Amino acid sequence: MVSFEDMQTFVEVADGGGITVAARRLGLPKSIVSRRLVRLESELGVQLLARTTRGASLTEAGASFREHAARICLEMEVAREEIAPTGELRGRLRVAVPSSFGPRHFAPALAELARQHPLLQLHAHYSDRYVDLVAEGFDCGIRVGYLQDSNLTARKIGAFAAGLFANPEYLRKHGVPRKPSDLLDHQAILQGTESWKVSDGSRTIVINAQGRFKADSALGIAEGTAAGLGIAALPVVIAESYVAAGTLVPIMSDYGLPEIGVYIVRPPGSHVSRKVRVLIDFFVQRFAAKPGP
Repeated sequence: MVSFEDMQTFVEVADGGGITVAARRLGLPKSIVSRRLVRLESELGVQLLARTTRGASLTEAGASFREHAARICLEMEVAREEIAPTGELRGRLRVAVPSSFGPRHFAPALAELARQHPLLQLHAHYSDRYVDLVAEGFDCGIRVGYLQDSNLTARKIGAFAAGLFANPEYLRKHGVPRKPSDLLDHQAILQGTESWKVSDGSRTIVINAQGRFKADSALGIAEGTAAGLGIAALPVVIAESYVAAGTLVPIMSDYGLPEIGVYIVRPPGSHVSRKVRVLIDFFVQRFAAKPGP
């Protein structure tokens, strides 16, 4: 008979890309993880993983079985929550967090959540790269800015104010923009091909700014701006330390930029685990209490 424990271990190996990662996630020796996999394959009579010295990859049978096994593991979690819906949070909660904001703005909140729930294993992964929640086995992720994942379920938990900033020396050399159209005469520091939406209170003006320096994180953009490479639209919570240090100053304060949304996103599905629900409610309360988590 297939053991639920063995099946859960297999899902961890499949999602983690190997035995070492799975062992670390489960808090088990690699020998035990390997033993469970061998036992599961023996019980099923099929090879689920192709093992190499560089890790393990799913066989065709393994990829098919992983989908069913993951669904069964989720159903077991749901069943446990139904039995004790108000009990202490247990199990593992894996959260993907943007590194530009994470250490300062989200890490303290996540640490507090873990302190309040001593039986919860909270694993936070900090990175500014795109994280595929489903493929990489995350329960949820925190996203800041425009949401690109239309297949994910998102809940807005707050927002960061934004503004335009530049280095004082850059402004001395190139002049201070006074109105939106002036921005077209300046170097813009961007994440990609985004436009700036600048409002004077009565109308919104779209500025298709251009520049030679791009970065895929808010901190990277802030550093480029502080180095005098151009003008950037930044979250105030990122820019404020640079302003305090004198390497950035706000510009065009009479014009506003849209707030930057903060969301918790999760894989699609009607069931939301209690751990994710608690995380969402916790962050909503934190944002309600102050303008950042």
